[in-house]
Amino acid sequence: MSVLSLIIKREYNARVRNKSFLIMTFLSPLILLGMIMLISYLTQLNSNEKRTIVVVDESGLFVDTFFNTDETTYIAMDNQGLETAKDIAQKEDYYGLIHIPAQEGNIAKGVTFFGKETPSFGLVEGIEKRLEKQLTDINLLSKGVDLTVLETSKTAIDLNIENFSGEKSSKMSNWVKAGFGGAAGYLLMMFIIIYGNMVMRSVIEEKTNRIIEVIISSVKPFQLMMGKILGTTLAGITQFAIWVILGGVLLTIATVVFGVDPSASSSGAMSAQAQAMANDPNMMTQFIAEVSKLPLLQLVLGFFVYFIGGYFLYSSIYAAIGAAVDNETDTQQFMLPIIMPLMLAIYVGFFAVIDNPHGTVATIFSIIPLTSPIVMLMRIPFDVPGWQLALSVFLLIASFVFTVWFGGKIYRVGILMYGKKPTYKELFKWLKY
Repeated sequence: MSVLSLIIKREYNARVRNKSFLIMTFLSPLILLGMIMLISYLTQLNSNEKRTIVVVDESGLFVDTFFNTDETTYIAMDNQGLETAKDIAQKEDYYGLIHIPAQEGNIAKGVTFFGKETPSFGLVEGIEKRLEKQLTDINLLSKGVDLTVLETSKTAIDLNIENFSGEKSSKMSNWVKAGFGGAAGYLLMMFIIIYGNMVMRSVIEEKTNRIIEVIISSVKPFQLMMGKILGTTLAGITQFAIWVILGGVLLTIATVVFGVDPSASSSGAMSAQAQAMANDPNMMTQFIAEVSKLPLLQLVLGFFVYFIGGYFLYSSIYAAIGAAVDNETDTQQFMLPIIMPLMLAIYVGFFAVIDNPHGTVATIFSIIPLTSPIVMLMRIPFDVPGWQLALSVFLLIASFVFTVWFGGKIYRVGILMYGKKPTYKELFKWLKY
């Protein structure tokens, strides 16, 4: 045990005292904050862009349809004719021109947007909705429908959701649970990729410098591999903790002092949803209530178990790959079997789990060890049955033990192999030694 602790201490000190490690530990939050500020500025700059659009309505049905907004100004040129209006729009460098043909046949298929560049999706959708509403109202009026009665007859339904035991929830509940689970799963994937590669590079570096020949004379390969995994894990947790604390402080300073709005860097739909929540006290209260209903203890324990188990599982594979090759270039042929399960887990999590957290696909992939750390983390907020959690944890631990044994076999032979690029067939032969 003392030998293992010495290896862990050595690996930890080697990581945290490395110049590049120290630089990136304190520089990364600054880079991230700079990106948030830049995206926020560019998003605000893009949303403040003024556009002028000419409207040529030959049908006369859309006189009051196009009204000016903060971003877009509409100029009516119904009497100018299409060609004249196009010449004026080009000469004045207007953003575009909307042409609505005379009332002959199907107007809906004759409307055309002319511009020097392809308009944005949001602009096109906004124009289509305005035209659709006006034409729909005209069609209803022509059939004797009173629009006032129709409008007042519309009724909104807010579906109450309750399980058979009487526990109530809401539509927001699924979004809150998906957000917590998705953040945990994505964080684990990034941690595995970043610090798993660090374990692999550490093994390759010792092989390249021939230090391993001295170390292996007094330490078992299994102890050395476990020491590297645990030492790198502690270094990664240290770095991550500094990122969270320093990033939170910098983001708070940027928000208060410089007026940076982090929500502005999100997509338009997410930003609008966040703004609506902030302006609606009932929605905010509902959000807080849904967060309080989350199984926080189960989430924390599940995050700890799957985070550590998943990282150890993949780190042992990274260590085995590092022992099998002489340089990072040779690792490329072995990286696909590691990256593919992680990408598959993220895909299944964001599509299958969010759509149906208790479906067959989500259940199976939350039990398979290579994908369960991410998929099960995303399923836990949705009240996973106890037997599935127990089976998933058991298979994850068993897979980790097997992978360590498997990696130890490769590690024992590979750390002393130089100058030859191994194949998968040779790796399986090493298991017999």
